[in-house]
Amino acid sequence: MSDYFVHESSYLDPGAVVGKGTKIWHFCHVMPGAVIGERCNLGQNVVVMPGTRIGNNVKVQNNVSIYEGVILEDDVFCGPSCVFTNVTNPRSHVSRKNEYRETLVRRGASIGANATIVCGATLGEYCFIGAGAVVTSDVPAFALMVGVPARRVGWMCQCGIRLSVKDGSARCASCGAGYRERQGLLEMIDSPRSAG
Repeated sequence: MSDYFVHESSYLDPGAVVGKGTKIWHFCHVMPGAVIGERCNLGQNVVVMPGTRIGNNVKVQNNVSIYEGVILEDDVFCGPSCVFTNVTNPRSHVSRKNEYRETLVRRGASIGANATIVCGATLGEYCFIGAGAVVTSDVPAFALMVGVPARRVGWMCQCGIRLSVKDGSARCASCGAGYRERQGLLEMIDSPRSAG
């Protein structure tokens, strides 16, 4: 008996690796060479291609395709129908498999529903991509990105609350984490309060 769950309507190909406690729901296809970590949740109609890596505790909502070249680190959230690409100039009649570009989504990042992540970008730790945004370049850690093309409109705490930065510093009203802003980047300087 396996230590993960795969719904009977889904396909898990030989050569795919799935971690303990992961759940793969209806109509999914996980292909050979895909690596999925522990305690992940793949919603309905998710495709995970060869050569992809998904970390631990990743949530992939319905109708998401994780294409070759995409790496999701631990604690990433992919909203419903968000889109990844792996070629910048696709043509049906031109094979560009040797031109796949890597997309790296760092730990704790959240990608909103229907957002598009153009290949070659790195999404920084705990960034927050708004629903429907189109990301065409690298995203800083903790950045709140919206629009087409996506632009930074603020900062988000590690816990998912929007921050109010004043005089180059911020403290999360929810978890108490402290941050400092300098040269267009945000860094955590005080850890969140422990729960309990």
